Parts: sequence; C-alpha cells; structure tokens
Amino acid sequence: MSVLSAEGFPEEQVRHRARAGAAAVFPALDSYGSSLLGAIPAGHDPYDVLERARIVPPVFMPERLKKLIDLAREPLYTDVELGTSVGGFASRLPLYVSAFGSTQVASHDLGEAAGRQAGQLGIPMVIGENVVPVNGYRAASDSAASPLLGRIAAYTAAADDEHGGVVVQQSTEDADAEVWNLVYSDPVSEPLLATGRLAFELKVGQGAKPGLGGLTVLGREAGGRVAEQYALDEVFGADSDSVLRISSPGTFTEEILRQQIRLMRNNFPRVKVWVKLHPGRDIALAAATAWAAGADSVTVDGAEGGTAWAPTGFLGQVGLPLGECLTRIGATDHCLLASGRIWEGGRAAKALALGARAVGLGRAALLAVDEDADAGLVRLAESIALELRLLISSVGKYHANALEANDILLPADAATASRTG
Repeated sequence: MSVLSAEGFPEEQVRHRARAGAAAVFPALDSYGSSLLGAIPAGHDPYDVLERARIVPPVFMPERLKKLIDLAREPLYTDVELGTSVGGFASRLPLYVSAFGSTQVASHDLGEAAGRQAGQLGIPMVIGENVVPVNGYRAASDSAASPLLGRIAAYTAAADDEHGGVVVQQSTEDADAEVWNLVYSDPVSEPLLATGRLAFELKVGQGAKPGLGGLTVLGREAGGRVAEQYALDEVFGADSDSVLRISSPGTFTEEILRQQIRLMRNNFPRVKVWVKLHPGRDIALAAATAWAAGADSVTVDGAEGGTAWAPTGFLGQVGLPLGECLTRIGATDHCLLASGRIWEGGRAAKALALGARAVGLGRAALLAVDEDADAGLVRLAESIALELRLLISSVGKYHANALEANDILLPADAATASRTG
C-alpha cells in the first residue's frame, strides 16, 4: 500500500499528532526531567531584539576622561564596577539565579548546588513556586531537608552577611499551602531576615507559559497525593503512568495586583517585595502598577525563558521577547530585572542597556551546576563578569548600571517601533 507524502508541509509533525493525540502538544515524555525547555533556538527568532542588536562604542568618551582624572591614569576594563543593588539586596554582580520551580530537573542536588554557589558569588537566588505543594515543606525524615529548606540552608551557609539574598516565590497553590507564612516564621530564615536578605516574589506569570500556570509531569501515584491541591489531566492516556499536573495562573487586574502587593508589605514587613511578570503586551502598565504599589523589584521574564514543562506551541509563538519587553518599559529609576536566554555577557549587556538593573540565569545556571556541582555556576558567572567588564569599558563607562540605550544599535524595525510605541 502506498503512503501519502506532503512535500513542504510539516508531515512528520502531523503524523506524530495522529499517533500521540493530546500528548503531542508537549515535548517528548521521555525528555521530562532531563531536558531544559525554552523558546526556539538562539539566532532563529526574528523577533529577538537582543540577539539582533549590536553594542556600539562611541569615538568620544567623556566618562572615560572622568575616570582617567579620578584614577590619575588611563582606565582599563578591570576598573569597571559590577556591584549593584538588586531588588533591595547588595549584589556583587548584576546577576541573579532565576526560579527553577518544582520541575524535576531542579532536584535536591542541582537546586542546592545552585544555591550554594549563588551564595558564594554574593548574588540573589529565587526559589520557584509549587516546591512546597509538590514536595512538602519538611522532609519525611529529620536527616534530610526538603527542597525549599535545603536550598535556603545551602545558600545561607555559603553566603556572607552583606551580599545577595533569597527570594521565595508564591503562586495560587503556594498561597493555599501558606508558603510565605511558613518561611517567614521558620528559624532557617532568621539569618536572612536579620540581615535584610529575604524577599517574597508574587508570581504573576512566566515567559515559557505566558497566561498559563505551572505544568509538571508526575507519576500516577504522586499525582494522587497532590490531587486535592491541583487539577490533573490525562493527556498521556489512561494507560500511562504519567499525568499532567496543572497549576492555576491566578487572576489579576490592576487593582488585584495593587492589593496583593499592599498585603505583602503589611503581612511581611521584614522582607523585600518582588513581582514576576510574564511577557504580556501590557507589560509596561503592569510594571508601573507594581512599582506604584510599592514593589521593590519587578522581574520581566521574556518569552525566551523557561526551564520547566511547557506546550511546544507556546515556546515559539506566545509572549513578547525579552528585548521587546524592555523597549516597551523603557528607562526607569525603579529596579527592573530581566530573564530570558541569558548565558553570556553580550546579551546581558544589551539587557542592562535597555533598562534592566540585573539579569537572571535560569537554564544556564542549571546546566552549569550539572556540569560541575562545586564550581560550575561560579565559573559561568566569572566568564559573564569578564565579558561585561570588557563590553562596558568599550563604550567608555565604568559601572554596570551606567549603560544606556544609545550604547546599543537596535534592528531598524525595533528602533522604529520603540520610537512610535
């Protein structure tokens, strides 16, 4: 019997859907727990402004002259200062470790290794949502720490008392589990509270799944244990041992966001207040609303971001790319953080030039600690720091937050949109 063909049409993808049904909406199930997901490959996204932008040094550099006078010698790239304030924390670098959430790839070992190295670096670390509802707040035995407490303890043990900080996310199911209340009153948090290095982050959304909540694959037995807190979907078939755990994305309006931030400030006066936004088309309004309500920091997670399970259709087709988010928000005196495929100094410098105070390492951080659990993230951060110093110095500036929009050349279409938007 002959087999139909369809040249120029995504034939294999259609055949895969015909075989797998609803499960084909997600990446291959056998990749779960061993793959980090994100947007389409770097360099292939025509909407990725950061990838297409260029850093453009001027000929005349008055800031270099000021530095020369200050130092009484010609300044070098080694004179660039990278320390900054990130969401109310003193950070040694304009970097932070992004949230990993409850995804299986951020297991005890990788999550704690990332926490330990972030503490050594003196940069903030965000612990993602749904860790407690899925894994529990305390471990089953006293000899083992839960993922959340283990990451906090590893970070605190490695950090000094002046730099960095820990940020704990909360979403709808976390609120039901009273995660912030538990962390706020736990002795493990006291060293951070006493030094002003604990923050709570309200998760409004994430770049990998704008408008959706968290999605995690669980075994059927594990799914049964969390069935009271989460909805489950049999997308992999009734005969599969795997089920899809669905988190609620939460519902927000301007007033709901304002009230949530005010409640956070009132209920937890000793912590900093962070807000994480997905790359929505009204990102500028959402960020302004959060800052006006008293948020210490707003994190914009571009559509290139994500470490966890997401529908493949979302990864390349939903949400604004990070560069577009930054150009829509524009320069601000508030703390704006940015994440989305940050792994090297060039992309980081462009994000800083477009208004970000610091940039987040998500997939890059996990890959680094997977490569070397003792020093992989430290070495990655050191490489980015060197590139940042080289690039910032090349435009005649000497502080991470001195970069401005005129230090980069946006693609013609993006530059026109930013002027008319």
